[in-house]
Amino acid sequence: MTRVLFPGSFDPIHNGHMEIVETAARLFEEVVVASVRNPQKTPLFDLQERQAMLEECFVHLPNVRARLFAKLVVDLAQEEEVDFIVKGLRAVSDFENELQMAQMNQAISGVHTLFIPSASKHSFLASKLIRELARFGQEIDSMVPEPVAKRLRERYPND
Repeated sequence: MTRVLFPGSFDPIHNGHMEIVETAARLFEEVVVASVRNPQKTPLFDLQERQAMLEECFVHLPNVRARLFAKLVVDLAQEEEVDFIVKGLRAVSDFENELQMAQMNQAISGVHTLFIPSASKHSFLASKLIRELARFGQEIDSMVPEPVAKRLRERYPND
């Protein structure tokens, strides 16, 4: 069985992330989507909220499992006994950043990273931008799964 790990902050998960997960779910027997608390970012949703959203978003994918982590990605990869780490790419700048991390992860753990490019219709999506749009009452329903849109509306009610 081939198991892969898709790590990220997912604060919140958006349709670009969903595309990568759905693609990985078609390619591999098991996909572990892991949300991390990034100490360099101030989160909108806490880890438990993100876990709940991930689980709701993947209910249609029986081979996808969500979990939280607070360690190095390579340590989680070894704990989960994954064959590969999966990362999504939106633009060349993503590749430049992710390549260095992939090389470091492979050097210290032996786990290789596979890159899955997003479709151009999702390449502009970023959690940071979606949070900003929601904060100012803009339409985000077409950019995020329904469980996420619901929580964003609750967090930022339009008065």
